[in-house]
Amino acid sequence: MEAKAQHQNNIERLLSDSEFNRFGLIAVILTVVGCMGGIAVGLGAIGNTIALTAVIIPTMATLSLLVAVAPMRYIFTAAAVSLFIDIALIVYYLLA
Repeated sequence: MEAKAQHQNNIERLLSDSEFNRFGLIAVILTVVGCMGGIAVGLGAIGNTIALTAVIIPTMATLSLLVAVAPMRYIFTAAAVSLFIDIALIVYYLLA
């Protein structure tokens, strides 16, 4: 019998270890997503209903998944979408 080592890339390792490190990751995701959403709203999304909705929906979806103790795969996806929208609006409002 011969044992073969399974090689994992960094993303697969992060996802497999994320359930073990769940509570530490929840604290980081909660802080980053909440602060970035607040910055995006503060820079100008508060004045535009569409931009405000574009920030609030993914941010609240991420926070709801955190409270609901959803699988970390879904939390990472929602956080990535939320951060992408927040960063795009932050850059837009800084350049406008």
